[in-house]
Amino acid sequence: MLIKREQFLNSVKTMKTRNFLIFILGFLGFGALGGGGVLIISPSGELIGMPLSIIQNSPFVNFLIPGIILFTLLGILPVVLMYALIKKPKWRLPEFFNVFNDMYWAWSYSVYTGLGLIIWIQTEMIIMKSVHWSQSLYMGIAILLLFVTLLPRVRLIYKK
Repeated sequence: MLIKREQFLNSVKTMKTRNFLIFILGFLGFGALGGGGVLIISPSGELIGMPLSIIQNSPFVNFLIPGIILFTLLGILPVVLMYALIKKPKWRLPEFFNVFNDMYWAWSYSVYTGLGLIIWIQTEMIIMKSVHWSQSLYMGIAILLLFVTLLPRVRLIYKK
């Protein structure tokens, strides 16, 4: 027995998978808003006990610029994506940067976010010349984000 596309899209399993994607984005986004916000407020890293010596091999003199990047690209963006994946607003600007023409833009940006998080963590590890347990955790989150976003049932929800 074949089920219709609308029945599949509204199935409990499909909605749970979509909600898990939204949860992952929320975990990432709200965590990055907090972490980035603290680095913006305290660019010396003193407020969270991060010495400036860990970025001595970077182009930054303090944590302000990394904090702004963290706050916006890995904080604000995933939170906006949570809203967009639920409400599916038709915004033109993000659609302009959507390289997956057959997919809704917020789905594409979920892929961008996962790849961006991998780049962010790799850059951190190169600059620090070490690996912290939190980097391993967030690398796992990036892989999970990509895996869930690329699941066929999620792709079907956001196919144009």
